[in-house]
Amino acid sequence: MRIAMIGTGYVGLVSGACFSEFGIDVICVDKDESKIEGLKQNRMPIYEPGLDTLVADNVKAGRLSFTTDLKAAVAQVDAVFIAVGTPSRRGDGHADLSYVYSAAREIAEALDGYTVVVTKSTVPVGTGREVARIIRETRPDADFDVVSNPEFLREGSAINDFMRPDRVVIGTGSERARAVMKQLYRVLYLIETPIVFTSLETSELIKYAANTFLAAKITFINEIADLCEAVGADVHDVAKGIGLDGRIGKKFLHPGPGYGGSCFPKDTLALVRTARDKGSPLRIIETVVAINDERKRRMADKIISACGGSVRGKTIAVLGLTFKPNTDDMRDSPSLEIIPALQRAGATVKAFDPEGMDEARRMLDDVLFCDNAYDTLENADALAILTEWNEFRALDIPRVKSLLKEPIIVDLRNIYSPEEMRVAGLRYISIGRPGVPAEAALAEAEV
Repeated sequence: MRIAMIGTGYVGLVSGACFSEFGIDVICVDKDESKIEGLKQNRMPIYEPGLDTLVADNVKAGRLSFTTDLKAAVAQVDAVFIAVGTPSRRGDGHADLSYVYSAAREIAEALDGYTVVVTKSTVPVGTGREVARIIRETRPDADFDVVSNPEFLREGSAINDFMRPDRVVIGTGSERARAVMKQLYRVLYLIETPIVFTSLETSELIKYAANTFLAAKITFINEIADLCEAVGADVHDVAKGIGLDGRIGKKFLHPGPGYGGSCFPKDTLALVRTARDKGSPLRIIETVVAINDERKRRMADKIISACGGSVRGKTIAVLGLTFKPNTDDMRDSPSLEIIPALQRAGATVKAFDPEGMDEARRMLDDVLFCDNAYDTLENADALAILTEWNEFRALDIPRVKSLLKEPIIVDLRNIYSPEEMRVAGLRYISIGRPGVPAEAALAEAEV
């Protein structure tokens, strides 16, 4: 089989590389000539563990290639996937579908024989029907079906998510298209992966419903964490106690500074807008969006409070800038709210991230970017941990204390033990757990 993947962003590149690993001939298309030239030389435009090796292996095997020529790529393929960006539209929060519709028009002009046109991008309900209308309008003679096949890839573990997914969702009313999609996912059939066939509209909604539910779950545990701090409880024990309930599950119950990234912020907002337009508002998700936005701002207040109520003239060391570890994605990262808030309060910010520095330099002003964690800590008045990269989980704590001017750590990811910090003589503030006050830490240090 042969497919074309339109778009070499996160979804398109990972999906294309993984399909080629399944033994399918894949050609990835992008308008960005520099990106395509880089891919031909095995330079990845994103950071995803294992992706460079996967791409190199399949290029070498002759199953994966890259081009800017959409017309040549689409000719005589069995399926063409639309995997372009759908960012939030300025002003109203709706998903910007201009790239999807532009791709549909170009695909229509290039179609040659029966082709399944697959929307892989995250798109609102009704988009598949509109893509079909555009193709039919552009090429009345075209022989095609439109299918919805949403992605469920987590940044940092996307290859495994594609190769061993919880499920594959395929929206189509065509038996002809269904047969093509079953053949494309034959490898997953062999390992008994659940394949869910639905209508176009249902498939499109499944993607949004999944992401908004997970966003709500994160927001729920974050609010429970705040309550834990108020009553002296431990949010991790609460999360474990409720997560062992099979109806709830333990995933996405880790407290933090709020969700970010390429999916949850824009997808929750897009679903809220769609629901309002259809006269069926989603009050729970509207509240989730508002709480999450406010939470990121409040995390800066938490850091300021830990520093005695003011950071004016102080230096704050920040470890972690991306919205999660194992990615270079800075989109809607809590750091983009927290760092500017600290700067407005008069702080100087030093920062380090293992993979997000290039993106961070474009998105954050007046930050002193450092080469490693310990350079970041030197002569800082406090440390704030914003992203739970593995290398931050095993810092040399005595060295950390010696580098800081004040023994203050604000851990917004709860990667350390309060007891460990107490013994080390550090004032330690985390999320949803009893803190280690300055006097207790100092007393322990003196002992």
